[in-house]
Amino acid sequence: MTASFSLPPEAAEPRLHVARRTLERLRSVPDLAPRYASHVNVHTLDRLATLPPLAKDDLNTALAHLEPAADQAATWLFQSGGSTGAPQVGYAPTGFYMAGVHAHWQPLDRTDVFVNAWGAGRMWGAHFLAAALADLSGCRIIALGSVAAEEYGDWLAFLATRRVTAIGGTPSVLRLWFAHARAAGIRLPSLRKVLWLGEAWQPQLDEDLAVVAPEARRWGMFGSTETWVVATNTPDCPADTFHPLPDQLVHADAGGLLDFTTLNPEMLNPVLRYRTGDAGELTDCPCGRPGPAMRVLGRRDNVVQVRGLGLDVAELIARAEREPGVARAQVVLTEQRGRATGVEVLLLTGGTGATPDAERLRKELFSATFTLSTAFQHDPESFRVRPVEELISNGRTGKTAGLVLREGA
Repeated sequence: MTASFSLPPEAAEPRLHVARRTLERLRSVPDLAPRYASHVNVHTLDRLATLPPLAKDDLNTALAHLEPAADQAATWLFQSGGSTGAPQVGYAPTGFYMAGVHAHWQPLDRTDVFVNAWGAGRMWGAHFLAAALADLSGCRIIALGSVAAEEYGDWLAFLATRRVTAIGGTPSVLRLWFAHARAAGIRLPSLRKVLWLGEAWQPQLDEDLAVVAPEARRWGMFGSTETWVVATNTPDCPADTFHPLPDQLVHADAGGLLDFTTLNPEMLNPVLRYRTGDAGELTDCPCGRPGPAMRVLGRRDNVVQVRGLGLDVAELIARAEREPGVARAQVVLTEQRGRATGVEVLLLTGGTGATPDAERLRKELFSATFTLSTAFQHDPESFRVRPVEELISNGRTGKTAGLVLREGA
């Protein structure tokens, strides 16, 4: 069983006192105490694997009761809720644990001019987390944050003039930057590093970077506002493969779901076998770095119920994004009192130079997708495909989810 952990017993078990302390904190939460009643002696990885996994709602319940505070400096409260959920509260001390990240992962150095393009404010943590990393790196930083569509041209020209060497953001945001640059014919020859966190890497970014910034290479972080940064990768690693940090214990269960346990005694969130919803496996990384790496296989919440049938959102998006003229696709599910009333596939066309045939694609998707053809056989007009200039994004986080849920009137 211990082979399913990112650390061997001899490395992890001397540090399980942190997990035992976290367990006691969770046992102090009245609504969670019963589930942990029989779990009191977690001294081995095998015993840790018997603990019940912690879900987002469980963690929110725990945080509402514990209200943790940092021993030193301020305690920052951030959104914890994903791209489409209502804001929940996550906690972090000033510095956001980035000193530990920087000790093992240093994409930036003093010679860099770094653009922080993660959205700032509105309880979204990645902008401030990246600023902490830049501070530790000693580089110059342009704290740009969010940019309106009509501002990209001017800002891209400014970044080219400033000979920017690094930029960071969610892949959704980075895609907008580089798609606009490519469409406008703007080049960023000094750009060498692209930092990303918050979503899976998008293959379209590789295509845009090859034109806009051919010297740029990606540097990824994996984590959430609940776990903070769990793992990192370098340009030598596949985009879906990350190396866990020493104070993060990653576990892959028999069903292929990943869960995370902090070994950092300063962690404010009680992260104990916490599930982010990501599927994955522990594997060797082609970069050659020793020790198990974490390969992320995608989210397990991609299948949604549409009138009693499962719709694979990722599969639908993948098919739509193979269509000429489509830069990215998004599925919008409209519900009324819990029942799906419509599904719409939005096709982002900006910067592609081609116009997709939305009606032909609609007919093809409808006939080829069992869930759609069956669920909407009596009202096929409730399934639509529409080209758009912008997808629906979260104003708080800057992220653009593959699936958006809407409540109908």
